Amino acid sequence: MEVPDRWLYEYCIVRYLPQAERGEFVNIGLLMMCKRQKWMKGRIFLNIEKIRSLHPDVDIDNLRLQASLFEKTDVPRKDLPVEEKYRWLSAEKSASIRVSPSHPAIVDKESIVNQDSETALLREFDRLFAELVE
Repeated sequence: MEVPDRWLYEYCIVRYLPQAERGEFVNIGLLMMCKRQKWMKGRIFLNIEKIRSLHPDVDIDNLRLQASLFEKTDVPRKDLPVEEKYRWLSAEKSASIRVSPSHPAIVDKESIVNQDSETALLREFDRLFAELVE
């Protein structure tokens, strides 16, 4: 089987925006999808100190519950293709949890050849998560 030169993937940053009028937000998670590999992953990290600096009265338990939706892979339905689930989760919302525009990127051939697809995508996910969220 021939190894592709690269895999296109898309990602968006999950943000907590307590007051839309102010435009201030905290990055709280990452959502990433690779259509070719039928793969999607979401992870949430709530930096409570940062969040409270924007909204001291935030209900952290409620925020955690709402944000956990982005970590599920069966939303809104288990039978949808991964790209449709990603589109549903990354769609513009008028709530305090929003997402950035979706960004395309690639995993290069070297990463694909030296690792299985799951490992290559997880490494890229972890790199983005550390850079953009933590």
